[in-house]
Amino acid sequence: MLPGQPPTFRPPSASERPWWWRLEDASGEAIELADFSDRFSNQGDAESWVGEIWADLAEHGVAAVTLFEHERQVYGPMSLSA
Repeated sequence: MLPGQPPTFRPPSASERPWWWRLEDASGEAIELADFSDRFSNQGDAESWVGEIWADLAEHGVAAVTLFEHERQVYGPMSLSA
């Protein structure tokens, strides 16, 4: 069993990890999936992440994704259909 987080641990803030994906259903509405709500410190990490798990996202009803840096839309929506 692993020890708990030290008392000084804090999750990174949005300013430290500004890159994130908006997950969208087939109608283009944003959907929330607790297991897929990561934020990233750079665009490359965000793109690698979605490249690795796009099939899992699609299985959970995600039809497209849109990449943001803070609140600025970088690109998308990008379809997850094969």
